[in-house]
Amino acid sequence: MPTVLLLGAGSDMAVAIARKFAAAHYDIQLAARKAAALQPLQQDLQVRYGITATIHDFDATNYSTHAAFFAGLPTQPDITVCAFGYLGDQEQAQRDWQEAATIIHSNYTGAVSILNVVAESYEARRKGMIIGISSVAGERGRQSNYIYGSAKAGFTAYLSGLRNRLFRSGVHVMSVQPGFVNTRMTQHLTLPPLLTAQPELVANAVFKATQRNKNVLYVKWPWKYIMLIIKMIPEGIFKKLKL
Repeated sequence: MPTVLLLGAGSDMAVAIARKFAAAHYDIQLAARKAAALQPLQQDLQVRYGITATIHDFDATNYSTHAAFFAGLPTQPDITVCAFGYLGDQEQAQRDWQEAATIIHSNYTGAVSILNVVAESYEARRKGMIIGISSVAGERGRQSNYIYGSAKAGFTAYLSGLRNRLFRSGVHVMSVQPGFVNTRMTQHLTLPPLLTAQPELVANAVFKATQRNKNVLYVKWPWKYIMLIIKMIPEGIFKKLKL
């Protein structure tokens, strides 16, 4: 059976993605900082779908462990999904470097560290797929979330460069731009229903996109055009807007 590694497997989106791939008869490797909490999900996936699911301790910000973590997996995954992240508090991050650093390292530095390891393995094997869950927040900085947005902008650029690098090795890299998603991370926000996806919609869209080797996936199509318009606003006007 093909195998999917989910980094940040405790997130709502990752759980939905795990269920979608398990239903399609993929074995699942669940990796998270609090791996023991994933045991109920592990058991449910195995009983419900008849696949093999394993759990693994993984800390995105403990960079020195990443190479050993990946080498120690029971089998090298065919697909690696980077689904961890931290929205954080923009106003707190403006005053408190620790909050800003947590946002940056959780959304960018940690992702680069582990995906560098994965990319080396896939390039040597000349096969594999990397899926990075980024954000439309990274497409233009806005005062309401520019620290989170800047980290996601870096991650989006990283995925683009990785895609360019690995193409000739037969390794595919997909960037996912979910837009608003109704999860625990956003439960304190008031989100527009028409632009907000459920985790199951994200999972379905990601699975379908893997079958087509899609490069960039906007889970809800209006986001592609909304962000195009936002990026076209002249800076002299944009800086005066309250976004």
